[in-house]
Amino acid sequence: MQVSKMAGSLIGSEIIKIGNEVNDMIRKGEQICNLTIGDFDSSLYPIPEALETGITQAYQAGNTNYPPANGVLELRQTVSQFLEARLGLKYSSNDILVAGGSRPLIYATYMALVDPGDKVVFPVPSWNNNHYCHLSGAQQGLVATRPENNFMPTAAEVAPHLQGATLLALCSPLNPTGTVFSRADLEEICDLVIAENKRRGPDEKPLYIMYDQIYWLLTFGDTEHFDPVNLRPELREYVIYIDGISKALAATGVRVGYAFGPSVVIDKMKAILGHIGAWAPKAEQVATAHYLPQTAEVDGFVDGFRDKVQRSLDALYEGLQALGQQGYPVEAVAPMGAIYLTIKLDVLGKTTPAGQTIRTTQELTSYLISEARLALVPFSAFGTAPTEPWFRASVGGASLESIQAALPRLKDALDKLQ
Repeated sequence: MQVSKMAGSLIGSEIIKIGNEVNDMIRKGEQICNLTIGDFDSSLYPIPEALETGITQAYQAGNTNYPPANGVLELRQTVSQFLEARLGLKYSSNDILVAGGSRPLIYATYMALVDPGDKVVFPVPSWNNNHYCHLSGAQQGLVATRPENNFMPTAAEVAPHLQGATLLALCSPLNPTGTVFSRADLEEICDLVIAENKRRGPDEKPLYIMYDQIYWLLTFGDTEHFDPVNLRPELREYVIYIDGISKALAATGVRVGYAFGPSVVIDKMKAILGHIGAWAPKAEQVATAHYLPQTAEVDGFVDGFRDKVQRSLDALYEGLQALGQQGYPVEAVAPMGAIYLTIKLDVLGKTTPAGQTIRTTQELTSYLISEARLALVPFSAFGTAPTEPWFRASVGGASLESIQAALPRLKDALDKLQ
């Protein structure tokens, strides 16, 4: 049986593969600290009660038919007001597109801007840009990043890749690292894009930025969130933002995402998603429209939710730092935002009790699941080499107690390596 070349060569998500393997083991009764999927255990992190009530009421009111292709008007107006009040970004309801989470919006951005063979520039590690390049037929422009800069790209690293590129895909707070752009680094990258577009002729495609800020409400301590248009207003016609309620409201399954940007691009994205039918359910849209204007309610939920996520991240970070201080080859990057911690386990080349030499992070992942009952995602799932000893830990699916209990098991597993 023959399928398209694109489908035949499509690679599945390594994250989902690992997560499914772990979930199967958990269903069989094994106690595993699952730090894989960027999702939430709803028993630990339920959605806001007022939002849940609003969804139920919206269904009872008969909101079970098709929503408008670009989203319920009331929601788009609410998002417009929310963005202006929270971020100072002024976008009309016509410049906002609602969809079933952020994934369809990212796909629509690629399909609206990228022709087969066009170059898309993105940092490594980053989430799923390699797969969206495959789906759109794009050429990948990989920007290698460094732990010294928290795996966030710098202008010097980005600059060599921009000539002739159509799209620069950025994310902050970054999945998988949980780190963020500094003002200076993002300003310098924005200046590169402005300069590149000034060099291009009227018949050339401009260089666009896709800016994924789905985690922007989840930043910790004194960490600030920055975005391109606030830093450089002249980029307004070249930036497509990806946003939504999925992460900040623990509402991944509610499936309400939104993009905003220049009308000409948003209109084409709307047409693409209209053919796919990737709308957010109407009842969820109506409920979100009623929930977001409740400022005190939203702030109270997000503050409590953020604090709980940070406690888990801090516990994991401090436990790993303690191991490093004891001489174990373990490091971690201090959490800055999102639900992720970046971990270094520098044990490749060591031998397991069964006599296997661990040569890749995939092999180390399997060892940790079996010996430490701890599941992480290697950065190779985000585009790095399988011999780079870095991992993502996502704390949304595990309790604080489970994380604390996993640390001694990790120590014991490391002790067994020779």
